[in-house]
Amino acid sequence: MSRLDSFIRRLEAQRACLDAAARMIAGLAGPVLEIGLGNGRTYDHLRELLPDRPIFAFDRLVAAHPDCVPEPDRLILGELSDTLPGALARIGVPAALVHMDIGSGDVAANRHLAARLAPHVAGLMASGAVLAADQPVEHPTLHAVPLPDGVAPGRYHLYRRS
Repeated sequence: MSRLDSFIRRLEAQRACLDAAARMIAGLAGPVLEIGLGNGRTYDHLRELLPDRPIFAFDRLVAAHPDCVPEPDRLILGELSDTLPGALARIGVPAALVHMDIGSGDVAANRHLAARLAPHVAGLMASGAVLAADQPVEHPTLHAVPLPDGVAPGRYHLYRRS
């Protein structure tokens, strides 16, 4: 498969998982966290999916399209390992949905980062909240849920917090 086809399939899987996650949290209160704002595409998609929920975005620096940058009070900049541990005080309540897109192309580094961040991410989530992630995440309170039809296992990941 070409890199272009692989990229398209990843984006289709990402969209399908975000759409499924939004449906899964319909009855759950709480904000949305976008961990890895990047260029802002998924942040923009989440704004459309969940227009009545506050969305907090985390990244090292702003590289998003100007139309896809959150308001300053909902943008948390810095190393994720520094900003996630104290984020609940700023957010106010546990999140209903977390989207974590932290992949860099280095498989070993991605898995190491996901493992380092897992306890902090789980700690920001309400009971019953959903995590959609580009990397596999292991934590005792996060349980994999079935992927939407058409999403190949390993292409994207969905978890619910117990």
